[in-house]
Formats: sequence, C-alpha cells, structure tokens
Amino acid sequence: MRGTPQEIRTLIRHGQWRSPTSGLAPGYAQANLVVLPKTYAYDFLLFCQRNPKPCPLLEVTDPGDPEPKRTAPGADLRTDVPKYRIYRNGKFVEEVYDIRSVWRDDLVSFLIGCSFTFEKALLDNDIPVRHIENGCNVPMYKTNIPCEPAGVFHGNMVVSMRPMTPQQAIRAVQVTSRFPAVHGAPVHIGDPEQIGIRDLSQPDFGDPVPVNEGEIPVFWACGVTPQLVAMTSRPELMITHAPGHMFITDVKEASYSV
Repeated sequence: MRGTPQEIRTLIRHGQWRSPTSGLAPGYAQANLVVLPKTYAYDFLLFCQRNPKPCPLLEVTDPGDPEPKRTAPGADLRTDVPKYRIYRNGKFVEEVYDIRSVWRDDLVSFLIGCSFTFEKALLDNDIPVRHIENGCNVPMYKTNIPCEPAGVFHGNMVVSMRPMTPQQAIRAVQVTSRFPAVHGAPVHIGDPEQIGIRDLSQPDFGDPVPVNEGEIPVFWACGVTPQLVAMTSRPELMITHAPGHMFITDVKEASYSV
C-alpha cells in the first residue's frame, strides 16, 4: 500500500488496514506504543532511559492526551494503530482495533523507536529483508538477555531477526548503527542458543521466515520488549501495539540517523 503517513493513518483509523506495517510509508519512522496509567509512568520512563537499545524513546504524551504532538500532530493514538493489545495485571486479555472504550484521563503514552524504520536503508544497500520479501510479519523472540530494572519494571529483552549472508551482516551493522533512536546496531549475530533461542522456526511473536543456506540470523533489540516486561512486572493496565502493527509517524527516518 502506498501513501503518506497521514493517508495511511486515516485508513487505519477507519479499519481499512489491520495488517503489519513493515514496508509502509518507506522513509518515515515507525514506532512501538506503550500506554500506562500515570502512577507507572515515571518508572517506565526510567526503564526506557536505562534500556535504550530495546526502548529508545521518541515521544511521551501528557496524561490523558492521545495526540503525539511532536511526531504526528493531529494523530490519535487511540485509533491510529492497526491492532492493539491490552494487558491487565500482567496477563494479555484481548486484542482490539480501537482503544477509545478503555481510554482514561490518567493514561500516558510512550512512543518507542521501531526497527521497521531502518529497513528502507537496508534495502537501499542491497540487504534483503526476508519478511518483506515473504509478505509476513518479522519474527521476534524472547531472550535470556536481562534488561536493567527500574521501579516495578523488569524482565528480559525481546529481539527481532533478519537472516542474511555474513557479508550482508557486516554492512547491516554499519547501516543500522546510524539509527540509534530506532534500536541501532544488532545485539547478536549468529548462534541463537547463546541468547536463549532454541528454535528459529518457532518465534514468540510474528511469523517464521526461512534462513537459507549460507545465511546467518541477525538479531536487533525489539520494541516488543515492554510486552514481555508487562507480563513479568504486572502493572494493573498496559496497552501496547500488537507485534508488527506499528504507529507510523510524520518524522523522516533521516531525522533519527547520525
């Protein structure tokens, strides 16, 4: 699907796009979403600051305000994500397409950088992105890599995986290192068991993709980490995007490169 971020968000708002957002609005930053009651907001802000690889902050809204004024003025975080997940006391309870019915005046929204943002840069450097080729969601995995705790929040990192040749992996490190605000360089390359992943064909989130002969798995820190943290830390309410179903901002990806 082609269109500006605003056009795509309008389609999402009216229920006309409910699929993963990888490959949409190339050149614009995409973001993970976390919504929490104000009582948890300071702890989560500190968690993000202490864990910038999986949780690079792009914007934090005022309590009760669903408009991300810095990254997408006029947008509505209650309706402009293709699919949301609701967690209560650490348990995933439902997936919905609109969170207006559960919105409260004390809710604070966090937009966290997403690795979908740098995929255009990978493609521009002739580095394949397998889940885009296959028309599916990126595979994501729980790991044994601990995050630094902050207040009530603690847990392990989630990673996304893209297979490529060793030569492509070297170039991918160079390319993605320029995007620290959207996870930056990979956190692991090669043997998945070293970071606690037993079977690449069974991702914890998203869809499996083939790793072809001569390729190695390359792992990036993932903004789904807060969803694993929610299940570990058990806040009374946490709302997130569904894995792979991101919020598309109006900010050019180049704004987050260094």
